[in-house]
Amino acid sequence: MSRFTVEESNLMCIYNTGSRADLLSELSEMQNHLAADETELLALTKTVMDKLSSMSDEEFESLSGELVADFE
Repeated sequence: MSRFTVEESNLMCIYNTGSRADLLSELSEMQNHLAADETELLALTKTVMDKLSSMSDEEFESLSGELVADFE
C-alpha cells in the first residue's frame, strides 16, 4: 500500500466500511465533527480523501484486504 502513508492507512482502517464510496462518506462525516484546532487530522483526512477520489473502485478493492488491522 505504498500509495498511502502509515498514518493514512491507519485512518482508513478506522473508518473503512468495505467500499471506497462508503469510506469517503465516513471520512466526510467525521470531518464535520472535528474541532477547529484539529488541523492535522483535517489535513490528513483531506489527503486520504483526495487519494481515494483519484482511484477507481477496482484499485481500492485490490488494496482493501490490507485495511484490516494487524494486532499481532
